[in-house]
Amino acid sequence: MTQTILILNGPNLNLLGNREPEIYGRQTLDDIAALCAARGAELGFEIDFRQSNDEGELVGWVQEARGRCAGLIVNAGAYSHTSIALLDALLACEVPTIEVHLSNLFKREHYRHHSYVSEAARGLICGLGADGYLLALDGHRRALDAACG
Repeated sequence: MTQTILILNGPNLNLLGNREPEIYGRQTLDDIAALCAARGAELGFEIDFRQSNDEGELVGWVQEARGRCAGLIVNAGAYSHTSIALLDALLACEVPTIEVHLSNLFKREHYRHHSYVSEAARGLICGLGADGYLLALDGHRRALDAACG
């Protein structure tokens, strides 16, 4: 049985490749989705890759993950630093979550140093560009394998 990993991307990530490439790189979100699909297939995961600029839509998708997904990967963008609603949804869904950011939050503006998503995540990967998503998939695979003994 294939396990599903839901990968959620927040506001402005649809602009990757064009938006501040010196910070976020030249890869597009479609490029990252393709990388995740390929790695997911190698690891035995079905990848459900989504993006929204709407906080409420992201919250709804997190709620839908409960009982359906083996893991979540969340790059909530700016909502990481502002959304208690997203934190509450992540805590309630009880799905193992890894937070990913393309840039190193701790080398950025001070207000980016705190993430509400981190309070619900079992891990945080930041500053490694698109590789962070792949590392998060690897982390989910190892954790699920360890849980199965």
